[in-house]
Amino acid sequence: MSDETADGCQESFRALLRSLRVWENELPRFDPDRAPAEPLPLFRQWLREAAEAGTPEPHTMTLATADANGSPSVRTVMLHDADERGWHFGTHRTSRKGRELAVRPEAALGFYWPAVGRQVRVRGGVTAAGPAESRADLAARSPGALAAALVGRQSEPLPGLAELERASDAAWERALREPDAPVDSWTLYVLRADEVEFFQGDARRRHVRLVYRRTGDGGWVTGLLWP
Repeated sequence: MSDETADGCQESFRALLRSLRVWENELPRFDPDRAPAEPLPLFRQWLREAAEAGTPEPHTMTLATADANGSPSVRTVMLHDADERGWHFGTHRTSRKGRELAVRPEAALGFYWPAVGRQVRVRGGVTAAGPAESRADLAARSPGALAAALVGRQSEPLPGLAELERASDAAWERALREPDAPVDSWTLYVLRADEVEFFQGDARRRHVRLVYRRTGDGGWVTGLLWP
């Protein structure tokens, strides 16, 4: 590719970025003075409202972890539950995120719901549930989720797509034949939040940011942040 062609592609890409718009629909108002004393009820309310507003897959979230040297990695995963214990998600303990959580058991989550202009950020320590609870978590999911778990080898090098297709076909057959098939490496993780931030976007960029921080006695204090 010539320099002139490369420059043209770069400018075309920049023009695309500049043409994109956000929050062209009317956004909800958020009064932090009326927020609950703890973050969980507000999180549940916001996720429900995001779903009702038409946000696709509002239960998906970014999950950030780091290795022993502090090098971060991020991916999109599914929220399995959110209760008084924390925010739940599952993966193989042998995957990259599983290995990173084993050596550095803390993580951050990010939810973005563009239909309502809202974000939620969650940060805290992560613990692994026991085998029985992890098995129950997988059993509650779809046959497709079980098939994917049965394939296993997540994050390992893949020689080619043909090998993936063979393994996936075999896993699907087993998942349909054995809906309670065990996957020993599957692990349910629970993030106990130390900090939860709620961000309500505003078309004039007067965004409202409310942060909850856990206190030493297990309670919560709240404060506002500049946007």
